[in-house]
Order: sequence, then C-alpha cells, then structure tokens
Amino acid sequence: MLPQFPGVFQYAYYVEDLEQAALSFASVLGAGPFFLARHHRTDQFSYRGQSVEADVSYAFGYAGEAQIQLVEQHDETPSIYRDMYPEGCFGLHHVAKLVPDYEAAKASLYAQGFEMACELFADGVWAGYFDTRSQLHCFTEIHSTTDRILTTFSRWKVAHQAFSPGIDDAIVEHVSGS
Repeated sequence: MLPQFPGVFQYAYYVEDLEQAALSFASVLGAGPFFLARHHRTDQFSYRGQSVEADVSYAFGYAGEAQIQLVEQHDETPSIYRDMYPEGCFGLHHVAKLVPDYEAAKASLYAQGFEMACELFADGVWAGYFDTRSQLHCFTEIHSTTDRILTTFSRWKVAHQAFSPGIDDAIVEHVSGS
C-alpha cells in the first residue's frame, strides 16, 4: 500500500530562467539542490483537449517539507503556463497533490466544476492540471503515485536534508524520471 499524502506537497513557479531561479530559491529560502529535467517529453499529452505539447524544462527541489518545482517554457506554444502568464510575467503557477486514486481525484475536481486544462502521462505517472484560478488564483495539479516516483521524491528530499546553500551546488543535472 502506498502512503497517504494529505494536502499540498508541491508549489510550482513559472520562471524566466531555471538556473537563476534555482540559485535564488537556494539563496533566499535554503531550497535545493534542484534536479533539472531539460526539454521534458511525455508519453501522452493533451492541452485543452488537443495533442499540443510545449517545450518546457523543469527543476525540482525541496524547501523543508515542500517540494518546489520551477518551470521554464522555451517556445510560444499554447500551454497552461501561457494561459496564466503573458510574456515577461512569472510567479506561482500551481500547487500539487499526490493522490493514491488518480481517477477519483479527477472526478472530485470535475464535480466541483473545474475544467482539466492539461493531462499528461510520463515516467509511469499521470498528472492532471485543473484550472482552479477562480478560487485559488493558480492551477491545481493532481499527481498519481508509483513506488518509482515516491523513491525519486524521497531521494530528492534526502539530498535537501544534506544540502548547504552557498557550499553545495544548487543545481544537479538530471535525466527525467531517474
């Protein structure tokens, strides 16, 4: 049985430059190290019902118990990031929940009247992004769980616990899904 994850586990920020943002989060909040997934590709992807996938890179790290995700979009493809932020604007984009029953979590958000803006399958997990801006001023991601992804998140958290900003490098090159 997989562990339960109440509440928000991740805060995701849309940023202009991943490396600069990672250094800033490390300096100001002690977050890190950040694991980079450059030009992330998925196995399945839909944006507002169409198979349109923007070119994005991610950086993942921890600040205490919270996972921080940084997102940089490299092109002008329509996306959930461009939905929220016009060119040159950046900030908190979404909060995420790990859910043991992805389909039930989707049904719950649909029942509350929220629209799914984006859904993807990558590295053995499903992620759905619901447009909850009317109530939360950001999107909400639901993220399925597997032993593999929980092990990865645990490894990143352990790296954070041993991390010393200013001494250790805030950025770790990383291949998606490792």
